Amino acid sequence: MSNKTTFFCKACGTQHPKWQGQCKSCKEWNTLIEENIQVKGEIKWNFNSKNERNRSVQLDKIKLDNESRILTNDKEFNRVMGGGIVHGSLTLLGGEPGVGKSTLLLQITLNSDLKSLYVSGEESLKQIKLRASRISAINNNCFIFSETKMSNLFNEIKELKPQFVVIDSIQTLKSDNIDSAAGTISQIRYTTSELINYAKQTNIPVILVGHITKDGQIAGPKILEHMVDTVLNFEGDKDHIYRILRSQKNRFGTTDEIGIYEMDSKGIHPISNPNELLINLDNNNLSGQAISVTMKGIRPILIEIQALVSSAVYGTPQRSCTGFNSKRLNMLLAVLEKRAGFALGSKDVFINFTGGISINDPGLDLGVIVSILSSYFEKSIKKDMCFAAEIDLSGKIRPISKINSRIKQAAKLGFKSIFISGNNKVDPTIKNIDVISVEKIEDIVSILFT
Repeated sequence: MSNKTTFFCKACGTQHPKWQGQCKSCKEWNTLIEENIQVKGEIKWNFNSKNERNRSVQLDKIKLDNESRILTNDKEFNRVMGGGIVHGSLTLLGGEPGVGKSTLLLQITLNSDLKSLYVSGEESLKQIKLRASRISAINNNCFIFSETKMSNLFNEIKELKPQFVVIDSIQTLKSDNIDSAAGTISQIRYTTSELINYAKQTNIPVILVGHITKDGQIAGPKILEHMVDTVLNFEGDKDHIYRILRSQKNRFGTTDEIGIYEMDSKGIHPISNPNELLINLDNNNLSGQAISVTMKGIRPILIEIQALVSSAVYGTPQRSCTGFNSKRLNMLLAVLEKRAGFALGSKDVFINFTGGISINDPGLDLGVIVSILSSYFEKSIKKDMCFAAEIDLSGKIRPISKINSRIKQAAKLGFKSIFISGNNKVDPTIKNIDVISVEKIEDIVSILFT
């Protein structure tokens, strides 16, 4: 056994022999921290029963199984994962304390038909049983293991032979091969590499829970996110009931999908129709509201945009956005003033997306413009109208992608008309909705506000 002192970069996990102001790998400043490490004789874990070494294989000779993904009973989780959990994959789930990460994964394991192992380094067995009883989910195929030592964990895995493993959380695991505290960069990197080795050898999927820092980043080295196959983020204010599951990285699918959940005293429930959450069709006589159609992956979503335009009380007008890009709002306001002649330089403008959702889609531009003009003119928009188009710097209304999917979703929900760009090609078979093509902002003003 040899004593060793080394320095790790908090941003990328690169190891340095001595302290220096800037990390040579990621070029970040003041990110090196010192750790005292005692490197012991390593215990080599081999989960390959055949005890054969890996050999190279020609690409065309690699066979894919028909059942390449594990489908859970949570359709929202399956969608965000790209169609289910891939065998042998390693997934990292991060989120604020109390947002419901552990509850979400416990529900997934309890509702699965697979033999699963839920490993907790933060709760006792009785605490987990109380939470399982609260969400009314009991499964004889789910095994609970309260442990933080990697050696004990792998011994239990070899004996139990689970088909699905959840680790809550990676920051609590500790390997005897590295003599440093749990949660340090060296421990996180080493234990994660061991779990990757286990997942690839056995083809068993593993999901890790990761703590986050005050800046919203997953705690530990940035290399942790590079090592895993999928990085998920569970968002939402713990004081509110709605949660959003996003994918920041996915080697097996898109990162555009989101899952929307509702949390109550009995657990977390997926919302299959988020339009019920994001739009309110009862407010027919209120100004400053417009319905826009956006896309999250392959799923069209209708969202209610709220705007408030008022005279600036202070010297500098306020520009505030909730769920929308503030820089894009400033651009749209400049276009309204320059191209359409609306003097908004002395007005406070506030934009809010209902439901606490945050979306970055240029197709929302027209809905934002209409909601601002509705508040400016104090004139309400009909509740059966919706909007989907991008605005450019010249004031022209530009086409957007997947317009037919957006129109069909609006028609399905009972909207009578949708405003889009005249350059979009519309499927002529779409019925039950009036598609109104507009070329520039002046067309919208003349149709809705004159």
